[in-house]
This record gives sequence, structure tokens and C-alpha cells, in this order.
Amino acid sequence: MIASLFFIFIRLLQLVTLIPTMGMLAYFVNQFNKADRLTPAYVLVLFIVSTLATVWCLLTLLRRKSTRRSAHFVCFVDVLFIGAFIAGVYYLRGIANANCSHFSSNGAFYVSLGPDGFSGNSPFSFNINKECAMLKAAFAFGIMNCIFFACSAFFLLFMYRQEKEVVVKETTYRRSSHGS
Repeated sequence: MIASLFFIFIRLLQLVTLIPTMGMLAYFVNQFNKADRLTPAYVLVLFIVSTLATVWCLLTLLRRKSTRRSAHFVCFVDVLFIGAFIAGVYYLRGIANANCSHFSSNGAFYVSLGPDGFSGNSPFSFNINKECAMLKAAFAFGIMNCIFFACSAFFLLFMYRQEKEVVVKETTYRRSSHGS
């Protein structure tokens, strides 16, 4: 019972991290398709893995009773996803040391006030490279999903319930009459 609750919680955490990863990497796939170029492997591997993992998480959440019956198989597939996410993170490892933001003291810093305009005039500016930040977030979510799939595989080992086989013993008695 407790393992089942933890499994549901971990699956929901996986969905919360998989859906943004899939969306961010879909942005890159779309940009490369618009430019009529091949999508690089470091984007494509993690995109495909996160898409398949999202579908797998949804299926195992919606079919929880069959997940409990076949917990060893689901655990095996989760371990396969751990390996796939490790491969995706490995391909995207170049972004780990990238600096995606720039803070300088020679620009203007403004705060939006909505329809009333802008306020502020500061000698500081903060710039973020959108593509770099999205790749770095996908890299971090990939590492998190490695950990989440390992946790769900662990909880699946405790969720497995073997159907107890009921043995029915049939005994027959013969009656015979000794009289005629």
C-alpha cells in the first residue's frame, strides 16, 4: 500500500519533469526542421527518450492494477529508461559547463508595470541566452529523471503481488451397500 502511494507520487514527479523537457526539446526539433537541417543527436536522443518515457508514465499510472500484477516487467522497463536517460544526458553533457546568463553593470534595468509602462533606471543589466538555458534545463531534468526512474523501479519491487494459488482438494467417497 505504501509502495503504491510512493509509486504514484514518483510517477507524477516524472510527468512534471518529462513534459517540460519534451516541450523544450520539441522547440529545438521544430527550429531545425524550419531551417531544413538535421536535428543534432544531443537534442534528438533526449527528446525521443523523454517522449517515450512520458507515454510510459501515463500508461502505467492509468493502468495501475495491471502495473501491480506485472510489476517486475514494469521495473525492467524503468531500468531500461534509466539507461536511455543516461545516454541522453551523456550526449547533452557539453552544456553542463556553459554560462547561459550574463550580468553586466553597463546596461539599463527596467521593471514592467503592465499597461502603465516601465519603471527603473539602473546601471545593471541581466541577459539570458534562451537556447542555452533551455538545453541546460533539459540536461538537469534528464538527470532528475534518471533518479526518479530508479526510485520507481525500487518501489515496483515492493508493489509486486503474486496471486495466491488456491488448491482445491477433491475427495470422493464410495458407498456400497452390503445387502442385496
